[in-house]
Amino acid sequence: MYIKEIKISNFRNFKEASVPFHEGVNVIIGHNNTGKSNLLRAMGLVLGRSDGRRLDTSDLFYETDVATLQQQSPRIQITLVLCRSEGEALDSAEMGLFSGMMTNPALSEEAELRYEFKLADAQEDDYKADVASATTAKEIWKIIDHDYIRLYRSSRLGGSLAAGISTNDVLGQIDFQFLDAIRDVSHDLYAGYNPLLRDVLNFFIDYSVKNDVTKTEDKIKEQLKALRDDFVQQSRPLMQTLQDRLQEGKNVFLKYALDTGATFNGAVPDFDGEVTENEMFAVLRMIIKYAIGIEVPATYNGLGYNNLIYMSLLLAKMQADSSIIYMKRNAKVLSFLAVEECEAHLHPAMQYKFLQFLQDNKANGHVRQIFMTSHSTQIVSAVKLEDLICLTSPVLGQINVGYPRIIYREDNADDVASKQYVQRFLDATKADMFFANKLIFVEGIAEELLLPVFARYLNKNLTDEHVLVVNMGGRYFNHFLKLFDTKNPYSINKKIVCLTDIDPCRKKNEPDGEYESCYPYEYDIDTANYDYKHHADTEVAQYAAHPNIRFYRQDVTYGKTLEYDIMRENSDCELLLTNSVSNLKELKAMMAEQDVNKMMGKMRNSEANTRIKTSIDTSGWTDEEKRKALLASRYLNSVSKGSNALELNVALMANLEKSAADRKEFHVPQYIADAFGYYHNIRTNRNYRRTV
Repeated sequence: MYIKEIKISNFRNFKEASVPFHEGVNVIIGHNNTGKSNLLRAMGLVLGRSDGRRLDTSDLFYETDVATLQQQSPRIQITLVLCRSEGEALDSAEMGLFSGMMTNPALSEEAELRYEFKLADAQEDDYKADVASATTAKEIWKIIDHDYIRLYRSSRLGGSLAAGISTNDVLGQIDFQFLDAIRDVSHDLYAGYNPLLRDVLNFFIDYSVKNDVTKTEDKIKEQLKALRDDFVQQSRPLMQTLQDRLQEGKNVFLKYALDTGATFNGAVPDFDGEVTENEMFAVLRMIIKYAIGIEVPATYNGLGYNNLIYMSLLLAKMQADSSIIYMKRNAKVLSFLAVEECEAHLHPAMQYKFLQFLQDNKANGHVRQIFMTSHSTQIVSAVKLEDLICLTSPVLGQINVGYPRIIYREDNADDVASKQYVQRFLDATKADMFFANKLIFVEGIAEELLLPVFARYLNKNLTDEHVLVVNMGGRYFNHFLKLFDTKNPYSINKKIVCLTDIDPCRKKNEPDGEYESCYPYEYDIDTANYDYKHHADTEVAQYAAHPNIRFYRQDVTYGKTLEYDIMRENSDCELLLTNSVSNLKELKAMMAEQDVNKMMGKMRNSEANTRIKTSIDTSGWTDEEKRKALLASRYLNSVSKGSNALELNVALMANLEKSAADRKEFHVPQYIADAFGYYHNIRTNRNYRRTV
């Protein structure tokens, strides 16, 4: 059995939510205040593992609708749905544990455990009467806090709603360990008198004997008893030596006892006893041995290192508690581990190692299911995509659950290919997409480098607005859009912009004709011999009215690529002429001219330039548009995307830092300005975009 789903109602920031899980490692991610920690705590409430604090008003979801609050007192309801594992026998110990809690006994596939925190039924009518005249939610919450929260009761039941079976016996056989984010190992943790370490040592002492499959249980008991008896025999001379050394001092001590009256009624204090292994554990200290021979106490190590040791001890304890040989009838049948912010205090390499450690423990059967919350891009990039659960909270109380395991269906070849691509694509940088509020997908490095500075020219800051630019390295948007398409269930709810080049192209009307890139002024000039098309026509139309996804590209008449548009909209801006531009002198000379014919005269002779001049001459465009197209075409053919974008980024940032009087004018390409405007539901016009 494993936890298939948790349903949460009115608990903290959850108004109503259902979160699916799978058998294995479940990594719960999302930006701050989406409810990751509350999700684990809700699970702990059902399984009887809370922090010991009684719930109060602050644990109830803050409902603001007065009518809802007047209709019924607010209450917390949390349900865990447990499902039979694939291939699990119907007579397994886990199935037997939940046999009385199956929601459909005939199928024996799912069981339910429920937790409820609500007002006692006897007070419900009084509550309704007291809040009937309230006009605001705040007023009602004050009444609840002052008069009714102390009357709330918690209960745990299992099975169908009609059955309502007590879960006390079942919960006693479930091991749920929860490590919160603020954990600091105490200095005495690594001493043998610590209960956790003592229990672990007690389980692993004589481990080979206890797990000897060649011996019967009686033989193992006999051998263990012999080892314990031998230890006692060996320790007796040591204890006698200790007694002899205490003899003289003991007489002095007894005189003090006599003087204080401790020998009342003939009672005289003395020392005696034997030493067992358990008692000897108290003198052990965990140390760390280094290869060079140095030994230091474990408490001298860093917080992250010691937390790793602590978690290893905890898993060892869970292994001990689930051992039937060791615990007999008290053995735990199911073990769950929940770790909040598993990356806390660990550098990236140790995060990877810790993740592998948890996965290995799951594979070895030491723990059935693992639940982790994380803000670590290293963790996200290292786990399988199907292990991720992404929480987003667009408004208070609304928790949207993104679950790639359902989005990418295994029975769909296209989904399988997309999942494989996304999994290969993710690294520690690109995994940021799961934590940002809004995303801009771009085709290449130029857009990735330039968009942040473009935003600054529009008086925006992508970092402050939690907008992440993600370089796809090509036109691979479709693989990722499946994750974020809110028309589909369990998608990740974020606003998405895809920036793509319109890239006009044409092909000859021949059987084997292939599309080749063309310039905007060549588009549709020879329809008798060529077919023409723009890139992303389908995508722009498909997502034009989509709830959360938009495609933006250059102008359908004048646009081509990012570099082309930058020059076309800034045909007099020398900031664009960076050192990496290959035809720098030629472009400067062209930019200095306003006459189109004189500009053409300054272009060097080449096949590419002849094509440009001939096509522009026959375009029928105005002289101003021809001038912009000449410069844009020549600039496009003179830049290397990566190096030029980096130099342009530096030049544009330096320009922004100048005073308004010295700052040169620069226009952000219109389609990019429109994309930024989508996040604010506005259309950015040229006056707004202009920085002088």
